[in-house]
Amino acid sequence: METLAIDLRHTPRTPLDDAHLELIRACGERVTFSAGELIADAGTPIDAFFLLEEGEAELVNPRTGERAVPSTLKPGQYLGELGLLSGGTWTFPQRACVDCIFVRVPRLEMLRLMARVPEMSDIIVNVYAGRRRAQFEAGQSALTLIAPDSDLTLRRAASFLLRNRIPVRTLPLDDPEAEALLGRLSLPRAPVAIFGRDRIIDEPTPRELARLVGLDQPLTGESAFDVVIVGGGPAGIAAAVYAGAEGLRALVVEDSVIGGQAGSSSRIENYMGFPTGISGADLCFRGEIQATRLGTRFVMPRRVDAVESHHQGYCLTLDDGEQVHASAVVIATGVQYRRLALDRLAELEGNGIYYAATDLEARWCGHEEVIVIGGGNSAGQAAMFLRGSVRHVHVLIRGGSLSSSMSSYLSSRLE
Repeated sequence: METLAIDLRHTPRTPLDDAHLELIRACGERVTFSAGELIADAGTPIDAFFLLEEGEAELVNPRTGERAVPSTLKPGQYLGELGLLSGGTWTFPQRACVDCIFVRVPRLEMLRLMARVPEMSDIIVNVYAGRRRAQFEAGQSALTLIAPDSDLTLRRAASFLLRNRIPVRTLPLDDPEAEALLGRLSLPRAPVAIFGRDRIIDEPTPRELARLVGLDQPLTGESAFDVVIVGGGPAGIAAAVYAGAEGLRALVVEDSVIGGQAGSSSRIENYMGFPTGISGADLCFRGEIQATRLGTRFVMPRRVDAVESHHQGYCLTLDDGEQVHASAVVIATGVQYRRLALDRLAELEGNGIYYAATDLEARWCGHEEVIVIGGGNSAGQAAMFLRGSVRHVHVLIRGGSLSSSMSSYLSSRLE
């Protein structure tokens, strides 16, 4: 199955050519950092692009202060993360190993330069995507959630972050590292989130964490858009890409997870262009990066509570009372899950009853028996994925056979 890891395994070190470097130098200013000085800290806005001219820089483990990965950046390479495209925050501290000289280019100026030189933009975006993927697969994160594995708050927070491709570490309360962290910060043995070295989030809700990692940014001063897209599933992402490609100022408002239902699929094999299949999360992650690169803004988890006609367009009121204006609105809210008529269903959602089958749900299911209810492709892919980690998978369908609702290639494999 194709993943970003395959495509981008070597891109974190893809070099810019001399012409690109000269363009960056012409747009920026030279700044210096002393050995051991932080260039950027986790949680601070990514407001500039940093090209290393002289010296050596490293990624820092925010909990220990040690180097986070063996490799370092050398002259001709650059700091940065995907948050540069959207105005997000640094997810890891960056530090000068020795005295360094950088060319610092303000974020908006760098985005304008990337728009003018798409070949350079291709390299930078692929590098940033590769860095995010490498962090995600290695479980490297400045954000640590500490709670029992059964804690519903932890599960909701971890699911929100991981399905949005934000790396996060989860530790049970009795883990030695968790006990050491709680002891160092004089915290009780209770669910908590720790960002960086000592920033404590007592109630790690998806909204609070989204603000922390730069997913939910205020729209102050950016209330007028050409188009607002309500919903961040495949249709919403596609609209975001097309809007950005046409030069429109576009905003996507998503109330949960970019990718929607498709993003929770462990494997999609009938989508053009991916002969060996691709996970729904990877497919939607690629689309989000593509749209962001073209200038589309994403905010989550936010809901649109009202849409009203306003002068020559529309006024949309978000769940926190913030308002945005648009010349056009695309409604891409997708579907809602069909809920079974079971007692106590609501209190068990996320704690025994799930609407996805990813690595996270497989971990929570342990080696128990699992029932997959449904006869569509998502159900079939869920059953095929879970069979490798649980004790037994039952597939319960409402119809008389799988053939009426599931693609032939998948139903025959399942049978």
